[in-house]
Amino acid sequence: MEGTQAVGQKVACGNEGVSGPTRNHGARRLWPSSSEEALLEPRTEGARRDTMRPVTQVLALAAWLAAQSKATPSDPSISIFLKPPGVIPLGGSTTVCCICQRDNGHFVLYKGGRQIRTLELRGSRAEFSISNATKKDEGGYSCHYMDGSTVLARSETVEVRVEEFRLPRPVLSVLPGCKVAAGAYVAFRCTIAHANAACFLYLEGQVQATLLPKEQGDFNLSRVHKDDEGRYSCQCFTSSALLKWSAVSKTLDLVVRDYTWCNAVRLALGVAVLVLLGLIVAEALCSRRRGPH
Repeated sequence: MEGTQAVGQKVACGNEGVSGPTRNHGARRLWPSSSEEALLEPRTEGARRDTMRPVTQVLALAAWLAAQSKATPSDPSISIFLKPPGVIPLGGSTTVCCICQRDNGHFVLYKGGRQIRTLELRGSRAEFSISNATKKDEGGYSCHYMDGSTVLARSETVEVRVEEFRLPRPVLSVLPGCKVAAGAYVAFRCTIAHANAACFLYLEGQVQATLLPKEQGDFNLSRVHKDDEGRYSCQCFTSSALLKWSAVSKTLDLVVRDYTWCNAVRLALGVAVLVLLGLIVAEALCSRRRGPH
């Protein structure tokens, strides 16, 4: 997507999965041929068990490899973002959110490489609030996910910026509306009473903000899907000699309705009703034929 600026990052640490080695037995024969059966007839029961041993060993090895692949956990994936997103005003507040796929361990928050807070996970999430913000709160924040004293994952850095707002607050609108069907065409428009302002479009929890140049009135999403669903807002600025910022607009919640599953359920119910009617008719015909002549 063109014109994007990072406001947070998500990093996957290590491999996402571990798979066991495979073995190729080629044309190895585990069972005797018919010409060899006569030679095997006189063998004892213990000899027959020896013949079965390679098969048992192969099955045991396969079961062990499957268990190892399931028991070995993948390295955690960690994301970081601001809630609400965007530049915050002097005296305002924001929350640094860290999310991990695991539900144990804890997060440590760093600012400029210096540890500032530790917080246990609540579910898979930890939040660090900044209130009554000043210029001292500006800087790059990152999260480390830890198990005891071992660092399992490190996030990228999200920048916190504190400014005095000098531009009017923009208004965010969406066409054709906040509730659309999957595959629809959606247009976001951020309107501000300033001729030379450009704007950012934010999606809460997303790692990037979309830059809306001043010559581009709308941001268009074609063929929206469930991943485009969420809480949107926008914020504008001027890039003159003195950088000026607006407040963040009011939020809009985009809801994407996927009717594919609903249609499948309706189709299945329709087929079931037809089958049931067919069985009733067939039973009625059979009863009539078995009746007294």
